[in-house]
Amino acid sequence: MSQSNARQQQVERIRSYYTFQSRIYDLTRWSFLFGRSAILESLPFEYEQPFHLLEVGCGTGRNLQKLQKRFPEARLSGMDVSADMLGQARRRLKSKPGIILLEQPYGDEFYSWTGKLDAILFSYALTMINPQWEALIHQAYKDLRPGGVIAVVDFHDSQFPFFKRHMSGHHVRMDGHLLPVLQDNFKPIKSKVKNAYLGLWEYLLFVGEKI
Repeated sequence: MSQSNARQQQVERIRSYYTFQSRIYDLTRWSFLFGRSAILESLPFEYEQPFHLLEVGCGTGRNLQKLQKRFPEARLSGMDVSADMLGQARRRLKSKPGIILLEQPYGDEFYSWTGKLDAILFSYALTMINPQWEALIHQAYKDLRPGGVIAVVDFHDSQFPFFKRHMSGHHVRMDGHLLPVLQDNFKPIKSKVKNAYLGLWEYLLFVGEKI
């Protein structure tokens, strides 16, 4: 199977999954998507500092809404392949001027920010993007300016095979696979692996600088 076909299949899986999940996402995800507020608080920017941040897999716009309050001078862009999730985001952000939402996969052939972005955020997105997750990390490196930062909060790993199987049914890979690639490509500013539900699984917080 060609790379483009594999990506299109991945996009269709995500779109199909979120057709229903978009309706309950904000009501349910607080109970297990830990660290989302912590990763926003870890971004190394000042309150009135102007910078451009792209969130890949912005979903319902929860992070973008919080980022606008935290950094009112920031230029914010959100990208997602799910029209249903972006519909929720547009309703949430309708009174928030200056936030751009794009319905498309992340990659050069769709939109080019080469060397222009100050920050890229992946919030519980990379472990769902299989097998293209590593290509997206490299794309982020390409799109960030020197000194720009990547911020990732996501599932990390679990010692319980039954839980990994359960998560794979929701299109999530949990093999500790993100952190080594992030550390190889970015200088860590913050790198933590934390337990959830008494160690049922681990989640990752990573902020790294492009050097």
